Amino acid sequence: MGKPVRALAIVAVAALGIAACGGGSDDESSGSGGGETLVISSDLPLQGASADSSTDTNNLIKIYLESIGNKAGDYKIEFKPYDNSTAAKGSWDDATCTANAQKHVQEENEVAVMGEFNSGCSKLQAPVLNQAPNGPMLQVSHASTNPGLTKAWEEGEPEMYAPSGKKNFARVVTTDDVQGTAAAAFAAETLKVKKCYVLNDNQTYGQGIAQSFEDAAKAEGIEIIANEAYDEKAPNYTALFQKIKATNPDCLYVGGIYDLNGGQLLKDKVAVLGDNATIPMMTPDGWTGYPPLDKQPEAEGLYATFAGLATEELEKQGGAAADLLEKFEAEYGFAPRTSYALYGVAGVQVIVKAIEASDGTKKGVRDAVFEGEGIKIPAEESATGKEIVIDPATGDTTAKDISVLQHKDGVQAFLQAQEVS
Repeated sequence: MGKPVRALAIVAVAALGIAACGGGSDDESSGSGGGETLVISSDLPLQGASADSSTDTNNLIKIYLESIGNKAGDYKIEFKPYDNSTAAKGSWDDATCTANAQKHVQEENEVAVMGEFNSGCSKLQAPVLNQAPNGPMLQVSHASTNPGLTKAWEEGEPEMYAPSGKKNFARVVTTDDVQGTAAAAFAAETLKVKKCYVLNDNQTYGQGIAQSFEDAAKAEGIEIIANEAYDEKAPNYTALFQKIKATNPDCLYVGGIYDLNGGQLLKDKVAVLGDNATIPMMTPDGWTGYPPLDKQPEAEGLYATFAGLATEELEKQGGAAADLLEKFEAEYGFAPRTSYALYGVAGVQVIVKAIEASDGTKKGVRDAVFEGEGIKIPAEESATGKEIVIDPATGDTTAKDISVLQHKDGVQAFLQAQEVS
């Protein structure tokens, strides 16, 4: 996995010499009042299975910005969503992520990016934003959980994402090594798993989280039969699951994102291996926040981990989270269709705080996060109801919350918080 990741980063850096085209959205909300206008963008997949989740995240961000008068200190804030997906692919796209990165750095008044949802896209954009004129340019993700973005993981990581020598990537959720450990502990302690088959979608995120689960599961005494990539373009997976059935597993773990033919994979799993009461299927956060998944009858009983606390748990805490959710439901008539929406707001809160402490330049906004003591959002202000602390040495958050969810009656419901030491 090290060499492909390095190749992606090199492509992204090389893209600095390519003219930008396409990708940005005309959907924006402008601030009012005096002062210079600065742009905060989001960079999410707005087409395919992630469309509902990403749209709700953008809409909740708009509600938050309106609640603070679309201002950060003396600066007016304009919010500009970008789409990093294509209709043809139905998910995030390498070329579109790279093209978007070019637009971010070329937009004079754009000072920070909230994104991305997918780690692979973050790995393409980070080195481009890192070399932005008058930068580096701050990037805060609410969902990119691959460890290599901020810590030693694969060969050359995380240095390859900060070629300037100064970090610019931060996130408000924990990493996949933590998520994988939590999933393995749940499998061993709660599900009493002894023998598990692991599949991955052959992408950066899927490979990484599958490997994290495998390593932690072995430490828990679980036998890992195999860790195998599946073909996202396969018309069906009947033969694959017949092969898996012959190994007699008592668990299936799938690392990856639901966008990549997850519906067919789940359908064939249940048809061949049985439902999730017979052989539990576990997935990471790449299988959360998808209305099409919720509608699948085969999803009943499916377990998923989420790198944070589920929306219903955050709402129970009251405060900023409950207030934002109330405003969202009043505006749209339903709750956000992803637990990542509130974390998207948390990412924007970090950016707003950085703008307030900056001189309004790309470099100044980045430095507010990575120089000195970094950024802290008090619990009473935080969209997550917990203090948000970004470590300036790494860009990681100090929070290590992991939720275990389970599909019940068409809803991906919170089951328990999983402790991680």
